[in-house]
Amino acid sequence: MLSSDITIGFIGTGVMGKSMASHLLAAGYPLVVYSRTREKAQDLLDKGAAWTGTPREVAEKASVIFTMVGYPADVEEVYLGAEGLIPHGKAGSYFIDMTTSAPSIAVKIYHEAKKRGISSIDAPVSGGDVGAREAKLSIMAGGDPEAFEAILPILKHLGTNIVYQGKAGAGQHTKMSNQIAIASNMIGVCEAIIYAQKAGLNPETVLKSISTGAAGSWSLSNLAPRMLQGNFEPGFYIKHFIKDMKIALDEAEQMGMEVPGLSLAKSLYDQLAEKGEENSGTQALYKFWNN
Repeated sequence: MLSSDITIGFIGTGVMGKSMASHLLAAGYPLVVYSRTREKAQDLLDKGAAWTGTPREVAEKASVIFTMVGYPADVEEVYLGAEGLIPHGKAGSYFIDMTTSAPSIAVKIYHEAKKRGISSIDAPVSGGDVGAREAKLSIMAGGDPEAFEAILPILKHLGTNIVYQGKAGAGQHTKMSNQIAIASNMIGVCEAIIYAQKAGLNPETVLKSISTGAAGSWSLSNLAPRMLQGNFEPGFYIKHFIKDMKIALDEAEQMGMEVPGLSLAKSLYDQLAEKGEENSGTQALYKFWNN
């Protein structure tokens, strides 16, 4: 069981991370933060979080550390780099990576952490900016069950659907399943809305009928309205979704599995990114048909 007076570290205070870290502050935990751009952490600093200049400093000051960074290479640098968490972490610490990353990296981090007496959990999330803001994320965890149980009370400040999936890497594999499901669904959501428009229907009225029936999905309920409002601000960046789909495609190839729906979705998003939409939200797939 964790001590009640722990200090929590949080690395990565972007669209999702800032909201997640703010919930930990609100729960009363002392919080130290690091982000490559200090300005992204300013709201947290104003609320009482302490700034650190490197992941190394976070490792030295905190015993439970969350990371929410951009790409697998960023994860490796934060954890395994010369100024990273594992080389400077304290025995008995808990490291929780909530980035969507490669399962193989999660396994590597787990074993390197284990050598230093540190518990590592891969715990990617789903729910987008709304889920992060409302502390209603779905959290999928891999690692030692004892470590998961120890940090579960803290995870409950971030999400409502928290499931232990198995050994190290299992959280990331579960997130790949999540992203595969979303990828094809987003194509269907966009085509359904544009079909309704071309048929002369009011798409907002159509949504009232189809979003609560058998076609219902998180994307249909939360992202289709943004499409209709012309709101393509990122709750989740296209560039990060492309990264996730590439990981899933690589993993599927290693399994000898064909994923035609995922392949099509990635090709459409790649085309959008080439047109300058990489920093738009994933709902900007709507523009593929409606430019």
